[in-house]
Amino acid sequence: MPHASRVVTKPRLLEKARKLCLALPKATEKEAWGGPTFRVRNKMFAMYIDNHHGNGRVSFWIKAPDGAKETLVESDPERFFVPPYMGPSGWVGVHIDKRPDWGEITDLLEEGYRLVAGVRLCKELDAR
Repeated sequence: MPHASRVVTKPRLLEKARKLCLALPKATEKEAWGGPTFRVRNKMFAMYIDNHHGNGRVSFWIKAPDGAKETLVESDPERFFVPPYMGPSGWVGVHIDKRPDWGEITDLLEEGYRLVAGVRLCKELDAR
Protein backbone atom coordinates (compact mmCIF):
# COMPACT_ATOMS: atom_id res chain seq x y z
CA MET A 1 0.00 0.00 0.00
CA PRO A 2 1.50 3.39 -0.96
CA HIS A 3 2.16 6.01 1.68
CA ALA A 4 -0.06 9.08 1.69
CA SER A 5 1.65 12.30 0.64
CA ARG A 6 2.74 14.33 3.62
CA VAL A 7 1.59 17.88 4.23
CA VAL A 8 4.30 20.43 3.47
CA THR A 9 4.51 22.77 6.47
CA LYS A 10 7.19 25.07 5.04
CA PRO A 11 6.79 25.29 1.25
CA ARG A 12 9.63 27.81 0.87
CA LEU A 13 12.05 25.33 2.41
CA LEU A 14 10.85 22.61 0.05
CA GLU A 15 11.37 24.89 -2.94
CA LYS A 16 14.90 25.73 -1.76
CA ALA A 17 15.61 22.02 -1.23
CA ARG A 18 14.37 21.21 -4.73
CA LYS A 19 16.45 23.98 -6.27
CA LEU A 20 19.64 22.72 -4.61
CA CYS A 21 19.10 19.05 -5.40
CA LEU A 22 17.82 19.43 -8.95
CA ALA A 23 20.75 21.72 -9.85
CA LEU A 24 23.00 18.65 -9.70
CA PRO A 25 23.59 16.91 -13.05
CA LYS A 26 20.81 14.48 -14.01
CA ALA A 27 19.25 14.69 -10.52
CA THR A 28 15.56 13.83 -10.31
CA GLU A 29 12.83 14.01 -7.71
CA LYS A 30 10.66 11.05 -6.84
CA GLU A 31 8.02 10.80 -4.14
CA ALA A 32 8.66 7.90 -1.78
CA TRP A 33 7.31 7.16 1.67
CA GLY A 34 4.98 10.15 1.26
CA GLY A 35 7.67 12.77 0.64
CA PRO A 36 10.23 14.01 -1.89
CA THR A 37 13.43 12.08 -2.43
CA PHE A 38 16.24 13.16 -4.71
CA ARG A 39 18.09 10.71 -6.89
CA VAL A 40 20.59 10.28 -9.66
CA ARG A 41 20.50 7.17 -11.85
CA ASN A 42 17.59 6.14 -9.59
CA LYS A 43 19.92 6.01 -6.57
CA MET A 44 18.85 8.19 -3.69
CA PHE A 45 21.21 10.80 -2.25
CA ALA A 46 18.81 12.98 -0.23
CA MET A 47 15.34 13.05 1.30
CA TYR A 48 13.33 16.11 2.33
CA ILE A 49 11.59 15.32 5.61
CA ASP A 50 8.79 17.50 6.96
CA ASN A 51 7.39 16.90 10.46
CA HIS A 52 8.56 13.27 10.65
CA HIS A 53 6.23 11.42 13.01
CA GLY A 54 4.99 14.78 14.34
CA ASN A 55 8.38 16.06 15.53
CA GLY A 56 7.66 19.57 14.18
CA ARG A 57 11.01 19.83 12.37
CA VAL A 58 12.03 20.09 8.72
CA SER A 59 15.23 18.38 7.68
CA PHE A 60 17.28 16.79 4.96
CA TRP A 61 18.45 13.22 5.30
CA ILE A 62 21.61 12.98 3.19
CA LYS A 63 23.83 10.08 2.16
CA ALA A 64 27.20 10.68 3.81
CA PRO A 65 30.71 9.30 3.39
CA ASP A 66 32.10 6.92 6.01
CA GLY A 67 32.70 8.69 9.31
CA ALA A 68 30.99 11.95 8.33
CA LYS A 69 27.75 11.23 10.19
CA GLU A 70 29.52 10.74 13.52
CA THR A 71 31.75 13.78 13.05
CA LEU A 72 28.83 16.07 12.17
CA VAL A 73 26.56 14.85 14.97
CA GLU A 74 29.36 15.20 17.54
CA SER A 75 30.23 18.70 16.28
CA ASP A 76 26.69 20.11 16.49
CA PRO A 77 23.99 17.77 17.85
CA GLU A 78 21.39 20.55 17.76
CA ARG A 79 21.70 20.75 13.99
CA PHE A 80 22.83 17.26 12.93
CA PHE A 81 21.34 13.91 13.94
CA VAL A 82 21.28 10.24 13.05
CA PRO A 83 18.08 9.74 11.06
CA PRO A 84 15.92 6.71 11.78
CA TYR A 85 15.94 3.93 9.19
CA MET A 86 18.75 5.48 7.10
CA GLY A 87 21.25 6.36 9.84
CA PRO A 88 22.67 2.84 10.18
CA SER A 89 23.51 2.98 6.46
CA GLY A 90 25.64 6.10 6.97
CA TRP A 91 23.07 8.81 6.29
CA VAL A 92 23.08 12.04 8.31
CA GLY A 93 20.14 14.28 9.16
CA VAL A 94 20.41 18.06 9.16
CA HIS A 95 17.67 20.35 10.44
CA ILE A 96 16.92 23.11 7.94
CA ASP A 97 14.05 24.90 9.67
CA LYS A 98 16.09 27.13 11.98
CA ARG A 99 18.64 29.38 10.26
CA PRO A 100 20.23 26.79 7.98
CA ASP A 101 23.70 27.24 6.55
CA TRP A 102 22.81 26.74 2.89
CA GLY A 103 26.43 26.70 1.79
CA GLU A 104 27.20 23.84 4.16
CA ILE A 105 24.01 22.02 3.14
CA THR A 106 24.94 22.40 -0.53
CA ASP A 107 28.34 20.84 0.24
CA LEU A 108 26.69 17.92 2.05
CA LEU A 109 24.26 17.37 -0.81
CA GLU A 110 27.11 17.36 -3.33
CA GLU A 111 29.01 14.81 -1.21
CA GLY A 112 25.94 12.58 -1.02
CA TYR A 113 25.38 12.96 -4.75
CA ARG A 114 28.99 11.99 -5.52
CA LEU A 115 28.56 8.75 -3.56
CA VAL A 116 25.96 7.48 -6.05
CA ALA A 117 26.42 9.50 -9.26
CA GLY A 118 29.33 7.73 -10.92
CA VAL A 119 32.52 9.08 -12.45
CA ARG A 120 31.04 10.76 -15.55
CA LEU A 121 28.45 12.77 -13.61
CA CYS A 122 30.99 13.74 -10.94
CA LYS A 123 33.24 15.07 -13.70
CA GLU A 124 30.27 17.00 -15.07
CA LEU A 125 29.66 18.48 -11.61
CA ASP A 126 33.35 19.41 -11.28
CA ALA A 127 33.29 21.15 -14.67
CA ARG A 128 30.67 23.64 -13.51
